[in-house]
Amino acid sequence: MDVRVSSLRKEFDRYPALNDVSLSIRSGELIALLGPSGSGKTTLLRLIAGLEQPTAGNIFFGADDASLKTVQERNIGFVFQHYALFRHMTVAENIAFGLTVRPRGLRPQKAEIRRRVADLLEMVHLSGLEKRYPNQLSGGQRQRVALARAMAIEPKVLLLDEPFGALDAKVRKELRRWLRDFHDRTGHTTVFVTHDQEEALELADRVVVMSQGQIEQVGSSDDVYDRPNSPFVFSFIGDSASLPVTVEGETIRFRGEAIGITPSTGDIDAGTLFFRPQDVVLPPPGEPALEGRLSACRRLAGTRIADLDIGPPGAPHHVEIEIPLATTVRTGASLRFRPTRWKIFPHAA
Repeated sequence: MDVRVSSLRKEFDRYPALNDVSLSIRSGELIALLGPSGSGKTTLLRLIAGLEQPTAGNIFFGADDASLKTVQERNIGFVFQHYALFRHMTVAENIAFGLTVRPRGLRPQKAEIRRRVADLLEMVHLSGLEKRYPNQLSGGQRQRVALARAMAIEPKVLLLDEPFGALDAKVRKELRRWLRDFHDRTGHTTVFVTHDQEEALELADRVVVMSQGQIEQVGSSDDVYDRPNSPFVFSFIGDSASLPVTVEGETIRFRGEAIGITPSTGDIDAGTLFFRPQDVVLPPPGEPALEGRLSACRRLAGTRIADLDIGPPGAPHHVEIEIPLATTVRTGASLRFRPTRWKIFPHAA
């Protein structure tokens, strides 16, 4: 089912948690809402679910305006960040709950409910625990029960709020793959909130990057990582470094010195140069480049991370770059480098 939010605004005590947000989600798409705390991603999810009502704007499910519909009328599956399981129910009863409370004419037969619960328990690696209660489970197990419960009703739209936040790294990776496989099999429109960039980039068809109640960029993992459209997205997604530069014709300069790269457009005379630590080369002597003093160096898997101070000792700019393992370096020495991929954003007006 397509989901569309149009000019959505949400205020809490006159504070705008969301400000004029519009987003179209295609049927069967897996979307990640990614951003720092307070960016509005969970508020947007709760508005789509019907757990909050918008101050202004509309939410459409297909062609229907669902803005005033209840959660049940929207046929939403929702997984909360903190499980929200029924403590007096067993694991199996929790998973089956959404099915057992349906009107009699829409309720599956008991045998079908048992079969569906057993299948879901196997999917979330909890087979054999169906008779336990939530207080007898670990945090990770509780969250998997919550996932299974949301899936049991076969929702048209599945909404997940930090679904893997309580899980250890190994289980989190396993459930990421499981969620992606499950999504591909069932074709549910799925929206999940996360603060984990790796999770968003790995799982989502498209990533919605949010900041201060607004959408900064919507795109594929490649789009938001390789083609960020704002300083916020460039600095928030992945590692990055930035330096103030000026542009004179075909020359980009840092503190008046050419650094060996050419601007792609001629409409910027000053701004901030952004680049990623891995997107650099160490040029031979004599070629224009940036130069910094090595303050620290550490190994990271198959590369080295060099911490550099660029500029005068009293007010240096600190950047990190990746250098080959074979590079001979020592603390306090000079190191020259040049970005191979970069973007310049003009200074804010």
